Amino acid sequence: MSASPRQQRGYDEGAWTSPEERERLILEHLPQVRLIARRIHDRLPESVNLDDLVSTGIVGLISAIDRFDPAHNVKLKTYAEYKIRGAILDSLRGLDWAPRQQRRRTKQIEAAIACAEQRLHRAPTEDEIAAELGLSLEEYHEWLIDVRGVNMGSLEGASPEEDGRDLLKYISDDEEHWPSRLLERSELLRLLASALDRIPEVERLVLSLYFHEELTLREISKVVKLHESRISQLKSQAIMRLRTYIEKRWPMERGG
Repeated sequence: MSASPRQQRGYDEGAWTSPEERERLILEHLPQVRLIARRIHDRLPESVNLDDLVSTGIVGLISAIDRFDPAHNVKLKTYAEYKIRGAILDSLRGLDWAPRQQRRRTKQIEAAIACAEQRLHRAPTEDEIAAELGLSLEEYHEWLIDVRGVNMGSLEGASPEEDGRDLLKYISDDEEHWPSRLLERSELLRLLASALDRIPEVERLVLSLYFHEELTLREISKVVKLHESRISQLKSQAIMRLRTYIEKRWPMERGG
């Protein structure tokens, strides 16, 4: 049997580098693991342990180094980011880290946004959403802090700003490259862009700084000149506005 083109190039899995070079690359990219883990941890409840995310990210890094193929003309750092982030998110999806109350409140807020929007024929204000829930504005703000991180990786993962960093195009024969899936992705991104146009400007700015510029909530608070807790509220509220708008036009599977 003749060798595959990959084997002929000498790029067998894990064989593109020596054990010494492999160890050096792991140590060199550890700061990248910690940075990605911290950014993801910033979206999660305090009960999620940062060290656990870092440990899982290191597994993703090692996988990236062992499976990296220079022939794809993709930088190792870029490929490693994809594998590190994927490993961490996969580990979170396997855990029921969001308490049932948080999931219930998320659904209640989204339902309130949908009802108010249908009645008012526009995006409801915070006061109107709170009234729909039968809460004071202060109580509603506490709910927004409480639901931080719920449904992470569903709508957030579909952010159009992330599309330019999508490495799926480098993976051959992937389902994501079927014409039907590409059409669905294009339509979903169009809906998301339309939804972003409907939300308040300050919430749109927070999402842009968080996902596109990749600033932390603390950094955004300095830019927008609002308290960090307020930025967290606005981010949670914006994501639920987007979910409400898109789910009416594009039903998605929900967890919990």
